[in-house]
Amino acid sequence: MDNCIFCKIIAGEIPSTKIYEDDDVLAFLDITQTTKGHTLVVPKKHYHNILAMTPGESAILFSKVPALANKIVQNLNATGMNILQNNEEIAGQSVFHTHIHLIPRYTEDDGFIAKFTEHHFDLAAIAEEINKN
Repeated sequence: MDNCIFCKIIAGEIPSTKIYEDDDVLAFLDITQTTKGHTLVVPKKHYHNILAMTPGESAILFSKVPALANKIVQNLNATGMNILQNNEEIAGQSVFHTHIHLIPRYTEDDGFIAKFTEHHFDLAAIAEEINKN
């Protein structure tokens, strides 16, 4: 895509700090560094987000995540890791090229907050709605 910043990074038109690269995937340090070692894992082929990928295409991308996450945790002495993937603006996607955030965690006040709000929905009705087609 002509204006996609991640496509430009993949093409070498914009510099990045790479930590991994193969024929299908590039992993580089996020310029914002939410925490030390915050990494983005992106497919080299442009996809709007994970919803636009086939199971096989996404399997290639996700297969790289465990080794990269472990390498980051071990070598940076992190105590945990958030693995985050956003789809569409409402979910926090700001760059419309599929990417996975690897966010190493060090302490409870290291700068990253994941907040889940509890709701009480009819779970059986939701499952039926999801599976109706």
